[in-house]
Amino acid sequence: MQLPRPSTGRSARRSARRSVGGRDAGDPDAGRLALLLDSAFLLLLAASLSRYLTHHAGSPWIPWVIGLSSALAVARPAASWLDHRRPPAPGRPRRWPLALVVALWVVLVLLAPSFAWCAVPLIYTALRALPAKAAIPLVAALTLLVVIAEVRLPGGTDATLVLLPPAVAALATGVFLFMARQAARQRALIADLVRTRRELAATERREGTLAERERLAMEIHDTVAQGLSSQRMLLQAAERTWDTDPATARTHVRTAAEVASRNLAEARRFVHDLAPAELADGATLDRALRALAERESAESGLPVRFHLDGTPVPLPAATQSALLRIAQGALANVREHAGASAAAITLSFLGDQAVLDIADDGRGFAPDAAGSGGGRGYGLPAMRARLRQLGGRLTVESTPGEGTVVSAAIPLEHR
Repeated sequence: MQLPRPSTGRSARRSARRSVGGRDAGDPDAGRLALLLDSAFLLLLAASLSRYLTHHAGSPWIPWVIGLSSALAVARPAASWLDHRRPPAPGRPRRWPLALVVALWVVLVLLAPSFAWCAVPLIYTALRALPAKAAIPLVAALTLLVVIAEVRLPGGTDATLVLLPPAVAALATGVFLFMARQAARQRALIADLVRTRRELAATERREGTLAERERLAMEIHDTVAQGLSSQRMLLQAAERTWDTDPATARTHVRTAAEVASRNLAEARRFVHDLAPAELADGATLDRALRALAERESAESGLPVRFHLDGTPVPLPAATQSALLRIAQGALANVREHAGASAAAITLSFLGDQAVLDIADDGRGFAPDAAGSGGGRGYGLPAMRARLRQLGGRLTVESTPGEGTVVSAAIPLEHR
């Protein structure tokens, strides 16, 4: 069975866009990351305000700087709280809270360049809140504003202050996008694995259902169907002799009633998934086969003899049940199709295997033609299926006009 291929195409790209364009509401670490970013932003904001007040004690812009700093200190956590309480829809991030925070920060940086380093948390926020196509230009604009603010700081222009912000922004953006895409691929792979496991479980359930149907078909064929066939033959025989030989007819009817009673017991045990009635109460396989031969001789008038070769060894219930069912099915075929005058059941214990032979002197048939599907019966395929489950094999030897031998062999190591 071919496993579904991981969806590394459109679905993976959609997952990557979702991971870059909006916080994954199912990520348990998203809340902790948002808290870390908010804390870092507030810490940098407080440090920048402290530096500004220290170096610009007499500036007329102090009230504006304090007011904008206070607004930022409220707006940034409020935006995170709103995203936590009401997460935006996947692929449709809520942009106005970020726009408000960025706008306040831009005005504050234009008034006081020392607030430029608050851009670091804003860069991560933009990358998490916006799709990559919108986040990267915004990060570039924020970085440019930081460079301009650094150049405006008193004390002269330092090349390090010009080169460092773009390098930090590029590194942060590249790492974030790489990790986001890796996380998206992992989520897509996990989703594919979960789907594959569900499909495999469904396939196993279907295979189990088919196997159970096959088992039910074999059980019904070897019990109810054969019993009904025997009852029909007996009742037909009773009908033919009802007027000419009432005693014989009543005997056929009584026999048919006994067959119906046994079938009822088989059906009840079959419903409860128990062993055949002949193997109940600790009965051994050889005793069950002997009783089967005697019953078949009495009911159908076909002489059936039973032979036991070797020393019997304990067999598991499944093996005994399978061999008994095979014997019943083979005798049913003899009774209905062979036109035989006698039959024999032989159970042999050969040391490494148990072998069951059912032979008759009937008209025989061509096994190759029967095995190719030309026959109408289900008996031989059912026998082969039973033996296959136990590691055994079925052999059919027959020639037209010379009888048939059905041989079922089960290795004893498979007990």
